[in-house]
Amino acid sequence: MHENKQIEERVILVGVQEQDGDDTEDSLAELAELVHTAGAIVCDTVIQKVDRRHPGTYVGTGKVQEIKELVMMHDATGIVCDDELTPAQMRNLADLLDTKVMDRTLIILDIFAARASTSEGKIQVELAQLRYEMTRLTGYGRSMSRLGGGIGTRGPGEKKLEMDRRLITNRISQLKKELEEVRQHREVTRSRRTRQNQPVAAIVGYTNAGKSTLLNTLTNAQVMEMDALFATLDPTTRLLTLSGKQEILLTDTVGFIRKLPHHLIDAFRSTLEEAKYADYIIHVVDASNPQMEKQMYIVYETLRQLGVEGKPVLTLFNKQDLRTDTEALHDARADMTLHISARTGEGMEQVKEALEQMLRGNKIYMERLIPYTETAILAKIRSAGELVSEDYRADGIYIQAYVPRKLYPLAAFGEK
Repeated sequence: MHENKQIEERVILVGVQEQDGDDTEDSLAELAELVHTAGAIVCDTVIQKVDRRHPGTYVGTGKVQEIKELVMMHDATGIVCDDELTPAQMRNLADLLDTKVMDRTLIILDIFAARASTSEGKIQVELAQLRYEMTRLTGYGRSMSRLGGGIGTRGPGEKKLEMDRRLITNRISQLKKELEEVRQHREVTRSRRTRQNQPVAAIVGYTNAGKSTLLNTLTNAQVMEMDALFATLDPTTRLLTLSGKQEILLTDTVGFIRKLPHHLIDAFRSTLEEAKYADYIIHVVDASNPQMEKQMYIVYETLRQLGVEGKPVLTLFNKQDLRTDTEALHDARADMTLHISARTGEGMEQVKEALEQMLRGNKIYMERLIPYTETAILAKIRSAGELVSEDYRADGIYIQAYVPRKLYPLAAFGEK
């Protein structure tokens, strides 16, 4: 009796450096992490310095021959290019190298397919995969057939590679309708929060910065934590109660990464837009990562693309327990910054105090005697504001409170 052994995938990474001093090497190091997350082994890396990528083969013909020899030498099962290849580039490389050809987008889609756990997440991944495949249907037979199984072929889109354009178009339309229903449901939820004056903070950051760990530590949310890229795909929202009975909803979002495929940004827009509709942004940064500055830039650039601007930002320089230096870190774009370790709990009380301070920034301090005939107002203040003190007197209740700006006219002057 023979056991079926899973083939160990061994790949060669290929990148193009178009100008001196760019981040090609760092990007390839990140690609190696992505490939490892997807379940393959990196056996070599190739970088070509050129003014621009070759339109037909991504790298020059001489470099293609070098890669072919490396594939044979390492007995590699494929290559992974660090940029999204055009259909022609992927087809030509597959023909010239006679091996499995993948790109960064395909690997990220593959990881997303493995991580998606909710119906919404699965819909979004399948939509992104089909859009990616849609552009690669024409003349793609031989190169696509080389993909076989393994990384780059997982998830809901796996069995749809043989679909013709009409079937894929119909499936995309169906998925878009399902996503629109999800979007409308989110809109209803957001409207309810707005009516209830319920403040929301979106936790954003580069992938593997520690966003889920922060949410778990603050709220005991029990979101899965892994030292891996894209461990969390599906947003989780939990209520955090602060002092003075203040409350804020914290939403954990999908992590950002350099060269985030536009297919994914489009498909996951309803999830990513949690940040757009939040009142506050909590930006979690991996302070132990040498690429910290670059990662912060990518996060802010992605937020800008999503239309997330002009919101109060609290930046948390996380993983202080892993840092080898003690230099104070700064974020010029943030309203407040803190040094924390979500894993050890260091700085969590300061995070709560910072959130309290940010919440108060949107509230107005007031003192007033509320007649006993208007106690309904007091209930609204308790629910949406921060009641500092209340003193029951003969003619009413004397209060000191911070109230949301929207509620202030009613709270301060009563119903006229």
